[in-house]
Amino acid sequence: MSIFSITLFGIHIAPSWYGLMYALGFLAGYFILRSRKILSETELESLIFFVFLGVLLGGRLGYVLFYNLPHYLAHPIEILYTWHGGMSFHGGVIGVVIAMILFTRIHKKSFLSISDHVTSILPIGLGLGRIGNYLNGELLGFANYTGPFAVEKNGISYFPSPLLEATLEGVILFGILYFLSKKKMFSGKIASSFLVWYGIFRFSIEFIRTPDVGLGYLTFGLTMGQILSIPMILIGTALYFYFKTSHKRDIHLYQK
Repeated sequence: MSIFSITLFGIHIAPSWYGLMYALGFLAGYFILRSRKILSETELESLIFFVFLGVLLGGRLGYVLFYNLPHYLAHPIEILYTWHGGMSFHGGVIGVVIAMILFTRIHKKSFLSISDHVTSILPIGLGLGRIGNYLNGELLGFANYTGPFAVEKNGISYFPSPLLEATLEGVILFGILYFLSKKKMFSGKIASSFLVWYGIFRFSIEFIRTPDVGLGYLTFGLTMGQILSIPMILIGTALYFYFKTSHKRDIHLYQK
């Protein structure tokens, strides 16, 4: 669903709510990281650029590989048609990890420290993104829902699962990571905790979301989102305890 639709000089412009929320998320992330004074202005702009590329390329390729590979093998040019929709959060995570590895090597920064800072504010972008999903009328829950905030689509009323996701993945996850940052810290604590809690919330919410078109329910009746969340939880848990035992020094998230 577009916010508005106009044509200027022969170019059709129709920004979506999801795209607007994405932009607001990056803008919020920029100002929050800037306020922490952990990077110079040039380094911060470089980080935002790398993360943006990681989200865009990783999210798109993740969707292609995980959700609709046969179609894109038959129509490879459509991989570039990002305006048609189709982004994978799990692919975006992989893309952002690669992006931060490149950034920290180029700028000679601590990968774990930067990861902790970036993941501590990711819930803001996630929450805004889910609100965008709701306004776009996508990624909806079960049908024939008649309660508050229901979404009408093709004459059917759906449960507003994006709003529940915005609450869990945005508000509550942000609160959890903020709480953890105030406790005894070690490098990688916030990043690994993010993987665990996001995976748990995403796995849970998938039970009430409409399964992905063309995939439906897969092994053991799980959705692709749930299948991808399982290794995310396991890897996050393993990394949490590894970092906890390997990094003895107490640190504060807001120190350089």
